[in-house]
This record gives sequence, structure tokens and C-alpha cells, in this order.
Amino acid sequence: MREIQAPELAARLADAQAPATLLLDVREEWEYQLARIEGSVHIPMNLIPLRMSELPDDTTIVAICHHGMRSAQVALFLQNAGFDDVINLKGGIDAWSAQVDPKVARY
Repeated sequence: MREIQAPELAARLADAQAPATLLLDVREEWEYQLARIEGSVHIPMNLIPLRMSELPDDTTIVAICHHGMRSAQVALFLQNAGFDDVINLKGGIDAWSAQVDPKVARY
């Protein structure tokens, strides 16, 4: 499974010529309300099997959780389900807060 570091993801999102990227936040609702990357799509991990038809299969998907463990499981699940371009955010939203955007709450 591919992984991306928070600063690398920030650069990708800032690059207007980079391929389209869907940020898939798989944390619980309370976590998402507390801290999130603007523009991310929220589907809790336990609902991914029921809602994966909502995900585009022609776009890079970056899975996000708190520290990168749950999102790694979701990324692997999506790859096994046939999604070709899935990446895990290494270190999760915590790494994003620490390395990219300190305005995003850490918890």
C-alpha cells in the first residue's frame, strides 16, 4: 500500500496541475467535527463497505484517520475491492496538524 507524508499531500493539494484527489476521512463523527482537512469527505470506517459506491474509481483517494492505522486498513480494503489509486496519509490528521496546519486541532 502506498503512503504519503503530510507535507507531500499539502504540496499535491496546492498544485493546480496535480491529478484530482479525494480526501477520505474515515474517523468517527466526533473526531471529524473536532479536526479535519478542509474539503475532505467523511465516511466513518465502519460504513465504508456500505458506501464505497459513492467513491470515484477514477480519482486518487487519500485515506485519513487520526494516526494512520484505521486509514491504512481502509486503503487496503479499497484496493482489494478494485480501487486502483488509494494512498494512506502516514501519521493521519495528527501529522497534518503538526507538520502542515497548526490551526487543525490535535487530540
